[in-house]
Amino acid sequence: MASSNSKSTNETAIKIFKLLLSNPRIKVSWVKAHAGNIGNERADELANDATQHEQPYSHTNLPKPHIKGLLWKRMLEEWQTLWKNGDTGRKIYNFMPSVSLRPTNWIREDVIYVSQHGPFPAYLKRFHLSDSDYCSCGGIGTVLHYATECIYTVSWHMRKPAPNFEQEWLKRVANNLVSRQKIRGVIKFISENRDLFRPPKPSTSQRAELSSSIAGHSTLK
Repeated sequence: MASSNSKSTNETAIKIFKLLLSNPRIKVSWVKAHAGNIGNERADELANDATQHEQPYSHTNLPKPHIKGLLWKRMLEEWQTLWKNGDTGRKIYNFMPSVSLRPTNWIREDVIYVSQHGPFPAYLKRFHLSDSDYCSCGGIGTVLHYATECIYTVSWHMRKPAPNFEQEWLKRVANNLVSRQKIRGVIKFISENRDLFRPPKPSTSQRAELSSSIAGHSTLK
């Protein structure tokens, strides 16, 4: 290529050759066209785009802080798009719909409450870490259950919301310091007393009855 030929008379090639001499760490090599190379495909795209404009592209020297700011903004925009349209982390998205590089002041119990990934039977059953999603008191072992109705967590109870207001209630609790302290107390108590919240194992007679019921159901089929 012309840029690697020191005897080239092409003005652009001469400039590139001088740049290469002053920057020995830069290596130039031939790349096969249209072979899926990201950089090469992008170069082709820009070259084709340039032919569609009446005015040629001009090189402008911009301050590094300005360039850094532009890249920073673009990164946050792409991150926000991925976060908004993602399939995972939707529970946390309900609390934090906007991305940010600023750390939150959440402690361990806050993270467990927001993500609902913790010592809750409903969570453990969902990931096949438990055979049942029931609390030992008989209710479904969710965060809402322990915060509003479980007989073992009465000291931290709050008023239970209507079913169609549960998400709004969860966010409101997270943003209220007094309510958040109650949630921290509930989760800490559950973490320290996990055996108390596990549903009792069925007795021998109950297991026999269940097996008989399953066998009968299979026979009917």
